[in-house]
Amino acid sequence: MRARLISPAFLLVLVFALAWPGWLGWRHVHGLGGPLDRIETTTLDWRVLLAGPLPPPETVAVVAIDDETIEAEGGYPLDRRLMARLVENLRAAGAKAIAIDILFADAGEPAEDAALLEALSGGDVVIAGAGLFDHGSAASLVPRPDRVLWPQGTFAQAVPVGLVNVSSDSGGTPRHVPLVHLTRSGPTPSFVLQAVSLYEGEVPPLGRERLQIGDTERRLDLGWHVPLRFYGPRGGIPTVSAERFLAGRPDAPDPQLAGRLVLVGVTATAMGDTFATPFDARLPGVEVLATGAANLIEGTGLTRDSSVRRIDAVAALALATIGVVLLAFLPLGSALAAGTLLLIGWMLVTVFAVGQGFWLASALPIAGAAPPIAAAGIWRWRRDTKIARAVAKAEAALRRMQPRALAARIAEDPGFLSAPRETMAAILFIDLAGFTTMSERLGTKGTRDVLKRFHSLIVEEVMPRDGIVLSFMGDGAMIVFGLPDEHPDDGQRALAAAFALMKAVKLWLTEASGEHKLSGVRLGGHYGPVILSRLGHDEEQHIAATGDSVNTASRLMEVAKENGAALALSKALWDNAGSSSEINPPRTWRTVSIRGRDKALDVGLWD
Repeated sequence: MRARLISPAFLLVLVFALAWPGWLGWRHVHGLGGPLDRIETTTLDWRVLLAGPLPPPETVAVVAIDDETIEAEGGYPLDRRLMARLVENLRAAGAKAIAIDILFADAGEPAEDAALLEALSGGDVVIAGAGLFDHGSAASLVPRPDRVLWPQGTFAQAVPVGLVNVSSDSGGTPRHVPLVHLTRSGPTPSFVLQAVSLYEGEVPPLGRERLQIGDTERRLDLGWHVPLRFYGPRGGIPTVSAERFLAGRPDAPDPQLAGRLVLVGVTATAMGDTFATPFDARLPGVEVLATGAANLIEGTGLTRDSSVRRIDAVAALALATIGVVLLAFLPLGSALAAGTLLLIGWMLVTVFAVGQGFWLASALPIAGAAPPIAAAGIWRWRRDTKIARAVAKAEAALRRMQPRALAARIAEDPGFLSAPRETMAAILFIDLAGFTTMSERLGTKGTRDVLKRFHSLIVEEVMPRDGIVLSFMGDGAMIVFGLPDEHPDDGQRALAAAFALMKAVKLWLTEASGEHKLSGVRLGGHYGPVILSRLGHDEEQHIAATGDSVNTASRLMEVAKENGAALALSKALWDNAGSSSEINPPRTWRTVSIRGRDKALDVGLWD
């Protein structure tokens, strides 16, 4: 049975397979991922872990105000004259640019501020400001702080300032460093962008999704964000204690700092800010900023611009469409396996992509493909169930047209008897005496009722003995023992069925003699070789048993009639059945001529 493939239900599923991932993809391309972004960042962590940490950068280093520094200098915050000395000594160590991740928001002692201001005014230092976001601030691709915590006036006017804010996910893991903030005073560069500008000696040209650094472009995410790729746990970026440069002025450039962008920040226990990252649960904030700077300078950050986001959207649409098409055309098990392999394949692609520096989405394609594939699976299951029920119903109807054993064998082996097969079988023929007269008297409906009961009696006696009614012929029937397969006791079962039929039909005729006035029943039986085969056209066939044994069994009904007997069985069938105490011997054995047959046959007759 063939079901319509292009059904209204399938068209709805196909529309859903286009609309759902299309809508999710549009939101993703425009930075409106929502809850999917939370799932995405979780999967990104294990992909980053699989890809492993990056080698330490060669252009960026961290000078840490750590526990050693605070213990040696008597506490925190450090005296600003100490900070001035630190800056001067870092210059002496060969730092190309210095970025201080410390908020000098309050005025200090005039002498201290003056000393620090003098040290910061060398043109190679950037200091930190911070954007403040009120709870419930409107979301924007470019960060829009409600307020900015600037360094105190003299520092802010004399030294470049950058905002140190990073963009974290819902779990607090920093994912991006924004390069620009839209403050009330206008676009304001980030701390990282200011630091990189000092290192490069110029402000890198900022395009729509590009940042030009030297001769190369850095591809940015939406809103001028740098997707972070971490160098490893704490210390993944070369880190030196600040105390080393407070204890004394270096006599020569320090190999760990010379020619590098140096970020100064607090890493002391419980004093500096920390962030959870894939490699470290408490990575100091200054290392996060250093990571962003190194990613920009060396091009080691993850690439995730509009082009990459469009690839994600196309992947979601393609996976959903292919999955639905597979479910429409392949067997259900194969389609589900192929769809699963497609999703696993895409996940492997995203893992490989992270290793190559590309942030391809894993959550979006799966979220875009899974609901349409599930809908297609439900549609396919319902369609297949409907087809299976129709097929089962049709098969049940067809089985009624064939003997049960034959129908089961053909269902199991569709090629059964496609080539003829010779075998030994026991054949019985049975018909009613006086049927023609009865048919004229009862009419078509009455005759049908009589035949239905007669045929039922035949099946009830033959089927328990594993015989097959190969055909009903009006008031007669042909019964075969040895089909579909030959058995040693075929003759014995045929003999038992013959006597059971004779007894059952006689009882029925006796009980309803006044109703149909049939004069009796006749049976003929023989055992011998037959040819089992399929006869008919290639498109319309039936199973047949042919040969001399079949003709002989049919002629034995005539012998029974001629001799006034109810049952005539050949000596061959009697001998094959063997002796049985349940079967009475015939009233007589006769050697008779069979019409159309040269040789006479020994026949037993029963009344």
